[in-house]
Amino acid sequence: MTVTTYTVIGMACGHCADFVTQEIERISGVTTVAVDIEGDTVTVTSDRRLDIAEVRAAVEEASYELADAPGDHRTGVRQQDGSRP
Repeated sequence: MTVTTYTVIGMACGHCADFVTQEIERISGVTTVAVDIEGDTVTVTSDRRLDIAEVRAAVEEASYELADAPGDHRTGVRQQDGSRP
């Protein structure tokens, strides 16, 4: 089981969270998705390590942006153990 937290730019309401959740849940292996709108984060639990491109595509399909670039002030992506995927 892998737990990864992503920073998603642009979410502002429950509908935003629903769109992001629905798209990420379509990724093979995803078991749960938890969105924190105020923290701009999405925590994904999956039965395999997800490819960042899969997650980015899902977030973009929902019309939002995944922040994962080094130096991005909104952080980016963190595994539960604090490492980068």
